[in-house]
Amino acid sequence: MTSEQVNPPAGAVRTERGAVRPLPGARITGGLLHHWQRRNSTATVPHTIEQLRAAGNVANLRRLLDEDPPPYRGRYPFLDTDLYKTLEGLAYELGEGEEGPREFYDEVVGLLERVQADDGYLNSYFQDPAGPKKPWEDLAWGHELYNLGHLVQAAVAASRRLGDDRLLRVARRFADLVVERFAESGLCGHPEAEMALVELYRETGERGYLSLAGALVDRRGHGQLKHSIFPGDYFQDHVPFRELPSVTGHAVRMMYLAAGAADVFLETGDESLLRTLDRLWDDMVAAKLYVTGGLGSRHSDEAIGDRYELPSERAYSETCAAIGLMQWAWRMFLATGGATYLDVFERVLYNAFAVGLSADGKAFFYDNPLQRRPDHEQRSGAEPGGEPLRRAWFGCPCCPPNIVRWMAQLPDYLAAERDGAVLVALYTSGEITTAALDVSMETSYPWDGDVRLAVRRAAAGPYALVLRVPAWARGAAVTVNGEPVDAAPSGGWLTLDRVWTAGDEVRLTLPMPVRAHGSHPYLDATRGALCAARGPLVYCVEQHDSPQAPVDDLVAGVADIVDATVGRRDDGAVVLGVTAKAVPPPSEELYPELPPEPAPSRTSVPVTFTPYFLWGNRGPAAMRVWIRSS
Repeated sequence: MTSEQVNPPAGAVRTERGAVRPLPGARITGGLLHHWQRRNSTATVPHTIEQLRAAGNVANLRRLLDEDPPPYRGRYPFLDTDLYKTLEGLAYELGEGEEGPREFYDEVVGLLERVQADDGYLNSYFQDPAGPKKPWEDLAWGHELYNLGHLVQAAVAASRRLGDDRLLRVARRFADLVVERFAESGLCGHPEAEMALVELYRETGERGYLSLAGALVDRRGHGQLKHSIFPGDYFQDHVPFRELPSVTGHAVRMMYLAAGAADVFLETGDESLLRTLDRLWDDMVAAKLYVTGGLGSRHSDEAIGDRYELPSERAYSETCAAIGLMQWAWRMFLATGGATYLDVFERVLYNAFAVGLSADGKAFFYDNPLQRRPDHEQRSGAEPGGEPLRRAWFGCPCCPPNIVRWMAQLPDYLAAERDGAVLVALYTSGEITTAALDVSMETSYPWDGDVRLAVRRAAAGPYALVLRVPAWARGAAVTVNGEPVDAAPSGGWLTLDRVWTAGDEVRLTLPMPVRAHGSHPYLDATRGALCAARGPLVYCVEQHDSPQAPVDDLVAGVADIVDATVGRRDDGAVVLGVTAKAVPPPSEELYPELPPEPAPSRTSVPVTFTPYFLWGNRGPAAMRVWIRSS
C-alpha cells in the first residue's frame, strides 16, 4: 500500500484541532490483533448476521413495507442500532475486500432507503402505526437520537471506506429532521448522537450538526428529560455536564457522553470542556476503574458506583462500556497527545473488551466479572452443572454488534501524526503509511515486548518516529540499525528524530516482568488481595488450572507472583506458573470470633494463571483475578 492508496478512518475523528491527528494509513498484518480481526471476519460477522435475522431485526424493517405490518419483534425500541453497528463493521470488512457480507449489507441499506418516512424519520419501532408509542413521545427511553447516532456512524463509515453514499443520504435526511426538531430544546436519554453529529459535520461541512452536538452536551442536567424508573444521575442529567463531580450513572451513557463532549472540544476548542473532561477522567482512573479497565459496578442500573465501589464478583463492566471508554480515551489522546490515555485504552482493549468474546468468536459476555463463585449459576435457563458462560445472543444485543464494528476498525487506532512526526500508539504486526514515512512493524506483542520497525520509504529531511512506552515498561531500550540510542522516555513517549533512509531498522524492547498488583486501601472488596499482570495483560486463575486446591483457598505473596515462570499454551497464549499456598478450608461460621491462634498450616501447590480475556472458554468453573495475599 502506498501513501496514495490509504483508506480514511471511519470510526476515528478527523480534526485539525488537538495535539495530534488520526492517521488513515495503517493496517494490521499479523499477531493477536490480526487473529482477532480474522476471527471477526470469518466467525463473528456471519454469526451476528445469522442472529440478527433470527431475532427479527431485519424483519422489523421489512414489515414496514406491508399495509398491515405484523407486530414489532423484540422488547426494546432501539434494536435498529444493532443493524447499524453491524453495517459500520461491514463497511470496514467490505473495504478490505471481504465480500462475504455484501448481500446482507445491500439488503439492509436498501430496506432503510425504502422504509424511511417522507420527513426523514427512521425507527422501525416508532414507525409502526399500531405501535404503543409515537415518535418523540418518550425522549428518556425512546433512544431515537441514539438510533440516529449509530445510523450516522455506519453511514460515514460506508461513505469513507466504500465510497457508497446511499446510507449517508438516509442518515442526513434523518439528521436534518433532528436538527430542525431539536433546534431550541430537547435531548435523548441515551447519549450517542453527540459523537455522530460531530463526525457528520466533519464529513459534510454542515455546521448545524456540530452546533446541535454541542447543544446536546450542554442541555443535559437542566431538567429537560422526564425521569422514570431511575433518578437523574442515571442519565447524567442531575447537574450540567460541566459541573459533574465524577463519572456517574449508566456507564455506557457516561462514556458516550464524554466521548461526544471530547469531539465537540476538538472542533470548537472550548477549553472549559477539556478541563471538565480532564477532571472526570482523572477521578475515574483514580477511583472507579477495575484493574482490567472495566467500568461499572452496579447490575441494577448498569451503572458506575461510588468511588472505590469495585466488587469483583458483582463487576458489571459491560462490554459496550469498554468500547465507549476506548472511544473517549482515543479522543483525549487526540486532544492532548497524552500517552496515559493510550495506556488505559490498551488496558481496556486487551482485558475488559477482549473478554467479551469467546475464543471461537460466536458467544459473548454482556457483563464481565472479575470473580466467579464455585456455586454461581447463570441468571436464566441454568441447568444442573451450569451452562456455557458466554451466550450466542441477548434480548438486548447491544454488545455483539458493537464488538463487530470495533474489531473491524482497530487499524484506525495504531498510530497518529503531528507536524513532522508519526506517533505509534499500539504495537502489533502491521504497516503504517504517512506522507513522509512508510514503516512496517513486526512483533509478538502483547505476548512479548520486542518490537521491530523497518523503514520502507522515507522522504527527504528529518522526521520523528515517536514510540509509546507504556507506564509498566520500566527500562525500555531502543536501537537504530543495531546501535543503542541514548534517549529516555518523556511523558510516555520515546522520540527518534532524524533523517531516515529506506532500510533503517528500529528495535524497541519493552521489558515484561510479571507484576503483582494490590489495591487502594479504600477498595474494600480487594483489600489484602493480589492480582498478577504481565505487559498489558491482567491474569486470572480458573479452577481448571488449580487441580490441587479450590481457588478460594489459594494464597500467594508478592514474591510468589513476580517469580512466576512464563510459559505458552498450545494456542500461543502466555501463561504464568505460580507456586501458591493452599490453606485449609475456613470455619463454616460466617463471622467467627478470632482468638489469638497460630496461622493455619499451608501446602504449596502449583497453579497456572491465564490471561483474563481467555477465561470461561472451557466450561463453567470458579475463577478469580484477585487472590488472597499470604
